[in-house]
Amino acid sequence: MSQTGWRDRAGTPFDVQKTPVTAAGGMVVTNHPLASAAAVEIMAAGGNAIDALIASLFTLSVVEPMMVGIFGGGTSLIRLASGEELAIDGMCRAPAAARPDTFTPVSDTWPDYMEVEGRENAVGARSICVPGNLLAWCETLERHGTCSLKQVMSAAIRHAEDGFRATPYLCNCIASAAADMQHDPEIARVFLPGGKVPEPGTLIVQSDYAATLRQIAEEGAAAMYGGSLGRRVAEGLAAAGGLLTEQDLIDYRTIDRQPVEGLYRGTRILGAPPPCSGGVHVTQMLNLLEGFDIAKIGFGTVTGMHLLYEVLKIAATDRRASTADPDFVDVPVARLMSKAYGDERRAEIAMDRAGHYEPAALSNESQNTTHVTVADRFGNIVSSTQTINSVFGARMIIPGTGIVPNNYMFLFDPHPGHTLSLVPGKRITSTMSPLIAYRDGRPVFALGLPGGARLYGSAMQAVVNLIDHGMSLQEAVEAPRVWTQGQDCECEPAFAVEKQEQLTAMGHPIREVAHIAGGMCAIEFLEDGQMRGAACWRADGTPAGIGGGLAREGTQFWPDHRLASRAGGAKT
Repeated sequence: MSQTGWRDRAGTPFDVQKTPVTAAGGMVVTNHPLASAAAVEIMAAGGNAIDALIASLFTLSVVEPMMVGIFGGGTSLIRLASGEELAIDGMCRAPAAARPDTFTPVSDTWPDYMEVEGRENAVGARSICVPGNLLAWCETLERHGTCSLKQVMSAAIRHAEDGFRATPYLCNCIASAAADMQHDPEIARVFLPGGKVPEPGTLIVQSDYAATLRQIAEEGAAAMYGGSLGRRVAEGLAAAGGLLTEQDLIDYRTIDRQPVEGLYRGTRILGAPPPCSGGVHVTQMLNLLEGFDIAKIGFGTVTGMHLLYEVLKIAATDRRASTADPDFVDVPVARLMSKAYGDERRAEIAMDRAGHYEPAALSNESQNTTHVTVADRFGNIVSSTQTINSVFGARMIIPGTGIVPNNYMFLFDPHPGHTLSLVPGKRITSTMSPLIAYRDGRPVFALGLPGGARLYGSAMQAVVNLIDHGMSLQEAVEAPRVWTQGQDCECEPAFAVEKQEQLTAMGHPIREVAHIAGGMCAIEFLEDGQMRGAACWRADGTPAGIGGGLAREGTQFWPDHRLASRAGGAKT
């Protein structure tokens, strides 16, 4: 049932679909209720936010297998209780055998610019990059967690072995990828039982994956990166014509990176650095908007939407031209995030018409990612975005392992000589935008979401909703969104037809879409020490918190005098 929603008369009214959760003992928001439950179970047992994060990610690899897995990549933005801030880069890398001309492009112009002959960069073994997730998850737990790997993996193993009930969302995702999945017997056996898309409520059992998880729980990440599991995986992919080798797995390393930060109307915004582009370009867009009275303009007004489209176009142009793996490309982070550059580019925006900025090649980045935001009572906060790229990644299962691998080759420009061109060992570039915000030195909110190229614009809009429009957390994550990279200007149906018509008249080629990006997961830190969690209607998002607590110190039942006497106990 819809809840009371935003009613700004100057803008666009909308209803929220979900309810937030408030608690003081810990809060987690994931895009599946079983993953949120796994995280809460770990925190209830005394674990911290990092333990809870890893428990939820392993569980998501089972119950949200179309979005995330151990053979994918991601980044975690962490604020430790000590105040230390870091970003752990577990992004996928191109295999050593990859070359700029590995794939044959079918076109030099959009919309087919990123497509290649035989769809080899999108489906099957040749589309798979070297994964970072498993190593990153295990290292993060070892360095910053308090629980054992076996403890945090227990829920994931249970759900893989015993099965879980498919949600309508999962079934819809299976339907969208079924045409490719049916060509791989391993993945079809699990997710297309009897050759059909399962009905909601169907029990999904992943026996091979349960065995793989048990091996990892015993051996750690070494099972994959130098162990027998990695050997089996490499052999299976080689037999299928893949580029990835066992040595690629052995050579993979995670990277600790320094988060980037910006300041928007007195709020410090912490984000993930390149090769994630979200932190840089969310700040860039906020700098552009800071020169306008967004609160006065109002949410969802024609002027407000026009400004969002313009800053999205500018950021998309700069992102595609300059943001990539910093080991291969000199990314001008300081300039892109500077207030001076914001002033310079803001002058290009006209208030009465759509602007044209230097065109940018567009992106193949998939919308199909997942996100976890978690905070504990100790002061640890994590905002983590993880993915296997497309729905069900390479749309295959590595034989005998139950592992659904990534298809991250789809993100590299198949044309040599460009910023995002394929190079051996190069990390993929993503718009992942995990954010943590501070005001007066105190955390005020943390958020993130899936959504491919559209997610960093959506994260920016959530920040604007909270700071400028004064929305509640639930309203901010569910509010209607817009998106563009300079061509079609997408908007969600909540924006009225007359507004769409006025924007079209200004030169924005409006296209209404069912939803933009995916389910946002957010936590707000209240002044009384409590935390509020909110999830979005665009996924199976579920906030879960821990309230109550242990008994008051010294509390006990009155002793039974008769039993104490018979046992020779002291009398009171």
